[in-house]
Amino acid sequence: MNVVQPIRDKVLLQDMKDFLKQNNERNYIMFLLGIHTGLRISDILRLRVRDVLGWDIVLKEQKTGKPKEVKMSNELKRAMRNFVKDKPKSEYLIKSRNGKNKPITRGMAYVILSQLAEEFGLERIGTHSLRKTYGYNHYKKFNDIAALQGVLNHTDQRETLIYIGITQDENNKMQGKIDW
Repeated sequence: MNVVQPIRDKVLLQDMKDFLKQNNERNYIMFLLGIHTGLRISDILRLRVRDVLGWDIVLKEQKTGKPKEVKMSNELKRAMRNFVKDKPKSEYLIKSRNGKNKPITRGMAYVILSQLAEEFGLERIGTHSLRKTYGYNHYKKFNDIAALQGVLNHTDQRETLIYIGITQDENNKMQGKIDW
């Protein structure tokens, strides 16, 4: 089973952010949006400049059709403020170089993240890794699975633990203690 994983190592996560910031600001913003908001890539790609001018990102989730409001972290808001300066309000944030004003495709987002994973020697990284990274770090910081379940819009806590890789972490830890 080749399930995409969250990025668990905070030093590695910072290195990845630094690399993207130096090499491609659009991709950096996409990465930050994913790891700081927990939004699905389909929702990130639909965001426009006007959606991120305040502190809150308000949208209707594409997958569920439910309204969603996410407050931006300080790091994300600082980066966003700089990124959208002098851009038209109707411009897509993660804009494609092809066409007039179109977002990149989900496939292109996957390619970008795959190249990033290759740069850092990571496997099992995909578009869901950003959302999973958000979930994993949220859980590690607040240890509140019920709150995280609500943020990720999951139906039960077990689903959330599996999704963010906590169940796998615990299984691996137990497996490592086998000495019979």
